[in-house]
Amino acid sequence: MLLPQTESLIEGFVGQSKTILRDSLVGIYLHGSAVMGCFNPEKSDIDLIIVVNRPLSDAVKRKYMDMVVEYNASGPAKGIEMSVVLAAVCKPFVYPTPFELHFSAAHLEWYRRDPDDYIRKMHGEDPDLAAHFTIISKRGRCLWGAPVKEVLAEVPGPDYMDSIRKDVEDARDSIADNPMYLVLNLARVLAYKEEGLVLSKKEGGEWALSRLPAEFRPLITDALREYSESAEVVYDLALARSYAGYAIDRISFNGPGRRCL
Repeated sequence: MLLPQTESLIEGFVGQSKTILRDSLVGIYLHGSAVMGCFNPEKSDIDLIIVVNRPLSDAVKRKYMDMVVEYNASGPAKGIEMSVVLAAVCKPFVYPTPFELHFSAAHLEWYRRDPDDYIRKMHGEDPDLAAHFTIISKRGRCLWGAPVKEVLAEVPGPDYMDSIRKDVEDARDSIADNPMYLVLNLARVLAYKEEGLVLSKKEGGEWALSRLPAEFRPLITDALREYSESAEVVYDLALARSYAGYAIDRISFNGPGRRCL
């Protein structure tokens, strides 16, 4: 359940999107923790996909980005993450998926510093969109516009797997930088690889508690506490690196649908 202020922000974002994008707008779709029952204003962002039926002019992109940045300032701790994509790449699905415009809090300073440069350069292909589209198709929420099934084709399993695997493939080297995120993400990648489950980070951690070796349970429990309760956690980084190596090996070498016991 989202907080009333979050629902109000989303409603305002949708209204402004309709005003700015007008008849080019096909639909607006919510995904991520906000639709998977684990939204935490201190740890989560608002994840949105905006589908349009034709490319946007630079002037429209600038107006839209100004609106996004304004709403981002009123959002949760991690702000808003959104991508604008053409309907033509959604059905039939194209991978890696091209996008017309993207924003997350990580790009805020770039846009503020040089919005014209941002508008010129912020387009391309994003493998993450395969994961976002999968969540929308299975658990997402249409905020406005055409129903999900009319807009999004089913993402092939290998494309989804490639998308989520890319997010964790360097975990051995980077888990010390963001242990909570990678501990839980590795778990949900494993859950898909072995059981075909499309899970949130929280659900992935809960899945892993009963399926991975007991030595990793304290680490997974700590990650879940930080994610769900915003608890202050001091991680055992040696254990985290061991977990990352174990999970990556299991993801890389175990066949789909099989369990390593």
